[in-house]
Amino acid sequence: MAILLNERRADRPVDAQFLDRWSPRAFSPAPVPQDVLDSLFEAARWAPSCFNEQPWLFLCARERPDLDQFRGLLLDSNRVWADRAPVLAYLFARKTFERNGKPNRWAMFDCGAAWMSLALQARRLGLYAHAMAGFRREDTYEELGVPAADYEVICAIAIGSYGDPAVLPPDVAAREKPNDRKPISSFVIYGRMDKPAGWGRFELRSLTA
Repeated sequence: MAILLNERRADRPVDAQFLDRWSPRAFSPAPVPQDVLDSLFEAARWAPSCFNEQPWLFLCARERPDLDQFRGLLLDSNRVWADRAPVLAYLFARKTFERNGKPNRWAMFDCGAAWMSLALQARRLGLYAHAMAGFRREDTYEELGVPAADYEVICAIAIGSYGDPAVLPPDVAAREKPNDRKPISSFVIYGRMDKPAGWGRFELRSLTA
């Protein structure tokens, strides 16, 4: 199994799992055992959700012909690497609350929490999960038998262990490393957004020094 050195460094103390999770493209075709895969979805099961509705729906393929059908929905730019992943899933959000049939405005937010839970559990077990937006969205419903009136497709997810980056096309291989993040000062403001320039940044420095 190939190992890639993760040189990420946090600006503030944070659990190592958040730096360890990233989205590689070099997957090994080695199968993922069913019990291991079940563990990922068990982690997603315990994600928080509005009214505990748990609006997520994962459609998962780990064997042919399901894998071929799932892969066929990906755009070519993703297929060049994701076709090697031994597991492919699609994540959907149920649009309405089961409790009263009203629109669930928080379903996508909740599904994001379920995705992150799955991705972190994958790393705990030595696997990686890479979520993708590059797929034929409108075709997904009919191809996978999911009613578009009831569900919103969110992403495709490649799952597996890390493989050999040498098999990737050169332009894809060039991006095969954990990326960095913007500093928290670029997206955290204490209080109103329209404060005088520099006020929010001053507060941020004083609270995290």
